[in-house]
Amino acid sequence: MFEKAKGVANEAAGQVEESYGEATNSHQHRLEGQARQIYGKGLGAASDAMDTAKQQVETNPLASVAISASIGLIIGYLLGRK
Repeated sequence: MFEKAKGVANEAAGQVEESYGEATNSHQHRLEGQARQIYGKGLGAASDAMDTAKQQVETNPLASVAISASIGLIIGYLLGRK
């Protein structure tokens, strides 16, 4: 939840910085503002993905364990090959 709020704050700050860059004709501030907005959107998306994954694990714990074990076996097999 905190990450989502942090993402929204970064996105808003990025919009302000981009607007400042446009008003002052500063390419640096415009680009930094755009980068900050993208970072904020990424934080929000990551927070949503974590919430979805947590909910899925709570709903289907056996399936989650089976998937995790399968991934572990595949990685172990790939790393163990010579």
